[in-house]
Amino acid sequence: MKKEATYFGVKEIARRANVSIATVDRVLHNRSGVSEKTKKKINDIITELDYQPNILASRLASKKIISLAVLIPRVSEETDFWEAPLRGISRAEAEIRKYGIQVSEHFFDLNDKHSFETQAQLVLGSDVQGVLLSPTFLDESRDFLQKCHDRKIPFVLIDSDVPDLDRLCYIGPHLFQSGYVGAKLLTYRLKENHKVLVLNISQEADSYNFMQIEEGFRAYFSDHQQPCEIIRSDISHTDPLSITRDLTRILHEHSDLEAIFVTNSRVFAVAAFLKKAARTDISLIGYDFLKQNITYLKEGLIDFLICHKPEEQGYRGMMALYQKLVLGATIEKVHFMPIDIITKENQAFYQN
Repeated sequence: MKKEATYFGVKEIARRANVSIATVDRVLHNRSGVSEKTKKKINDIITELDYQPNILASRLASKKIISLAVLIPRVSEETDFWEAPLRGISRAEAEIRKYGIQVSEHFFDLNDKHSFETQAQLVLGSDVQGVLLSPTFLDESRDFLQKCHDRKIPFVLIDSDVPDLDRLCYIGPHLFQSGYVGAKLLTYRLKENHKVLVLNISQEADSYNFMQIEEGFRAYFSDHQQPCEIIRSDISHTDPLSITRDLTRILHEHSDLEAIFVTNSRVFAVAAFLKKAARTDISLIGYDFLKQNITYLKEGLIDFLICHKPEEQGYRGMMALYQKLVLGATIEKVHFMPIDIITKENQAFYQN
């Protein structure tokens, strides 16, 4: 009955538009060969009839499998941030599996570019029709995405953007504005002539994420004409011993430091150091609703956490690929996530 009802719907649209069923089918599946005037006429009739194609029946009839690949960092002892996007990806996969969609998951080490390149090669060596990626290593990601583009494989980026590439879409934070918000939050405990540290704990010191966040951070003080000495420091070795050594050196060189803004989720490592050093006079802000971060937020060692709904990023990224490849929908190029501010007082009610 469903199949007959769907066919009757297409036939009725064709009759009203005075075109063939094949022409209606081309419009429904966003294929070329139809003039803009005819396409508009057909789409107006589709809207008028509230026509809903039976996608499930169509996909089952075609028996064609659509393979999607996910390439994101693996959860590690250093950070469990990637648990949240993975939950969103799994939630989306459960919804779209019935439409003949298969998802392969590929994980790389945040501290190992070679592991990214290895997993990227595995993706390119398989028969995939769409890719979801977090472009952590910028140069390596560019190379991988260019190869996807050359093979006409659409790709969605989450968490970090590479705006000059022809991505299907980017789903994540407005990085500049996120840094701008971080600077404003940091001023609530600062004195007049203050010194603050922008700290990047990552092997990728010049990542697009960090550069955009730092630019937004500095812009806030410039726009509001607030005198402030901003020091930038990169900690490229992310193990606890290296972080402790580098922070000890930084605080020795800048004993009058009033605040630290950490540009990623490793803010808990700084909180642990400040607690051990008994430096509760330094205000601290960072990113992401992780177990380790929440612990120090509750203790008052972290003043604010900035969050960007990572689970929703993973979910929306997968659904964008589904909508493009199955429904032939037009996908919005950029979808900015909320910039949520989490405090000791509201953390118990927040959902990541």
